[in-house]
Amino acid sequence: MSQTITQEIDADRRRWLGLIVLLAGAFLPPLDFFIVNVALPSIRDDFQASSSMMQLVVSAYATTYAVMLITGGRLGDLYGRRNTFLWGMGMFAAASLLCGASWSPVSLVAGRVLQGFSAAIMAPQALASINAIFPDSEKPQALSLYSLTFGLASMAGLFLGGALIALDILGLGWRTIFLINIPVIAIAIPSAYSLLKETRSERPKRLDVGGAVLIATTLAALIVPLIEGREAGWPAWSFISLACVLPLGLVLWRYELRLEAEGLDPIFAPSLLRTSGLKKGLLAALLFYALAAFWLVFSVYQQAGLGHSPFQAGLSILPAAAGFIVGPLVNPWLARRAGKYAAATGMLFQVFGLVYTAVLVARGSPEYLPLPLFLIGMGQGVGLPNLVGNIVKLVDRQSSGLASGLVTSMFQISGALSVAIIGGLFFGLAGGAQDRQMIANAYAASAIVIAACIFIAAVLSVALPKRQHS
Repeated sequence: MSQTITQEIDADRRRWLGLIVLLAGAFLPPLDFFIVNVALPSIRDDFQASSSMMQLVVSAYATTYAVMLITGGRLGDLYGRRNTFLWGMGMFAAASLLCGASWSPVSLVAGRVLQGFSAAIMAPQALASINAIFPDSEKPQALSLYSLTFGLASMAGLFLGGALIALDILGLGWRTIFLINIPVIAIAIPSAYSLLKETRSERPKRLDVGGAVLIATTLAALIVPLIEGREAGWPAWSFISLACVLPLGLVLWRYELRLEAEGLDPIFAPSLLRTSGLKKGLLAALLFYALAAFWLVFSVYQQAGLGHSPFQAGLSILPAAAGFIVGPLVNPWLARRAGKYAAATGMLFQVFGLVYTAVLVARGSPEYLPLPLFLIGMGQGVGLPNLVGNIVKLVDRQSSGLASGLVTSMFQISGALSVAIIGGLFFGLAGGAQDRQMIANAYAASAIVIAACIFIAAVLSVALPKRQHS
């Protein structure tokens, strides 16, 4: 009897220690999306790179991550979640090493593509393993820690980027923001191997390689000319590429329809999009995550517009980090009282905060930015979980996993698109990034555009159907 109790205690301890490893895998992908923003001015100065190449450093990662996310989840179902997690972590370490040792902007972008690819293989295994390993009684607590990880990663990335550049460890400068991943993964891989139990789906779905390739091609045809076209003076190839987006999208749609009709496993189920309100919800998700571009333009404004160091730029984000922590704390109270309007309430906090920052920056009063930044962070902490919940509840329980994957992918696609479009607007208005007032005006215009996107997302979230599937 005592031996059985001891075994149960050991199994319980291993589960929670294993959760720490899984959370490290969930922490690194969002961290590496946000940590780059503060470092971009330093990277640009080091390589004498164009602003469009710097946008690619962000969007190449986000696009690859978005495209491969669902495929990465299916790899774990097929080949085992622990093994796939380990492979993803190993590839992420190699990609981080390539980024840290990059010798040109092109090699850095290549490293970021590989980072996005490996992050998409690694990250889905964390949530799938939590669902498989933890009993129902412990699952809510484990999932709460998983959700908290994303907020901490985004805020830690924005602060840590500036801190690491300021420390200038071994004279490596901005390269440490990538190399810091390697010791973390060096500890996590053997820990995952010894602590995590191998799990896999009882009925795994096949990989839709064709769908993944078509999505990647379509997004590349849209995003690359939006970023590179402006810098190159809008050459003919940029218009040809943009003209190919619609035909490629139609080919993708018909390909996925054919797979579903044949009873195969498309990367997304076209029939799911016929669910009442789901397309409206996914559009809301796309517009909501335009906030990803905010961290880019705010960081450049802090450094080029105010002359702050990367460390000071990182410190300036702390009010938003505090808001992001407070948001989830007040969310249960707000959700009980506001119901389906809780998502819109959070988004309106963000809209007010963004417009407030635009006014302060345009008037030359950056000392008052902490309050609106706090509102932006709090709005994100309230709006994000409620929007995801409102969208996922539109589908039946059997399809909730796929719907969650679609929402997450939509967020990542939005991150790439917003950096391309709103980042392009910012750099276009800022000119050569020498005149500080021009940079301030460019920031104000960009913040207003982001606020408009989030406001439309709030309206769409309110318009989602009241009747939801059980």
